[in-house]
Amino acid sequence: MPIGPARMPLLDHLGELRRRLTIIVVSVLIATVVMYFATPVLVDILKDPILPSLPEGVEPVITSSLGGFAIKFGLAIKVAAVMCTPMIVWQILAFFLPALKPNERKWVVPTVLTATLLFFVGAVFCYFIIAPAGFEWLIGETMSIATVLPNLEDYINIEILLMIGFGVAFELPLIVFYLAVFHIVPYVKFRSAWRYIYVAMLVVSASITPDASPVTLLFMYAAMLSLYEISLAVTRFVIVAREGKKGLTQGRVFFSDDEDDE
Repeated sequence: MPIGPARMPLLDHLGELRRRLTIIVVSVLIATVVMYFATPVLVDILKDPILPSLPEGVEPVITSSLGGFAIKFGLAIKVAAVMCTPMIVWQILAFFLPALKPNERKWVVPTVLTATLLFFVGAVFCYFIIAPAGFEWLIGETMSIATVLPNLEDYINIEILLMIGFGVAFELPLIVFYLAVFHIVPYVKFRSAWRYIYVAMLVVSASITPDASPVTLLFMYAAMLSLYEISLAVTRFVIVAREGKKGLTQGRVFFSDDEDDE
C-alpha cells in the first residue's frame, strides 16, 4: 500500500484520510458478508467449549424471533473486524508514517506483526483453556439453584468478549517492552514498583473478564503476571545487549539518579 509524502496541503491530507477510511469500511463490509454465510460453522466452533459443561441432553436454545439473525450478523461483523485488524492497523499507521523518522519507521511492521500475533495467541489461549473452565464453573453454579436453559446468544457473546479480553491482555509484553526500550519508563522502575503493578493487573483482570467469575479472573491474572515477567526478562536482555547495564536506569519519567538496578 503506497505511503503519501510527509508534506501535503490540508485538503490532500483529508483526502488521504478519507481514502484509507473507505478502504477499511469496504474491507470490513465485504468480510462481514462472507463471514455471514460461514456463521453456522463458526457457531459450531464456538459451541465446542460450552457443550461439555451442559447437562446431558441439554442443547443451547434461541428464545427470540430475531435471535438467530442477531447471532449470525453480530458474529459475522465481529469476526470480520478481527480478520481485518492487521489491515486496519496498517492503514492507520500508514497515514501517520510519513511524519516518522526513517529509524522510527523500521519498528512499524514488526510492531504490527507482533501485536497481531499476540492478540490471536491470547484469543486461542482463551478458547482452549479459559472458556471450558469458565463455562464449567458458571453452569455448575446455575445447576446448583435452577434448571439450565442455555441461551445461545448470551453464551456466545460472553465467549467472544472473553476472547477479545484475553487478546487485548496479551498485548501487555509489547507495551512494557516499548516503554522500557525507548526509555519512557526506566526498566528499574518496572522492577521496583512491582507491588503496585501486580495490584493494578488484578484490577484490570477483574475489569475485562465479562463473566465476573473467579475462575476466569484468576486465569487472566496468572496469564498477565506471566506475560509481564517474561516481557521484563526479554526487555532486560535487549537493553543490556544494546546499551549495557546503564541503560536499565535511563528514562524520561519516574526517574531518580539514586535508583539502582536490582
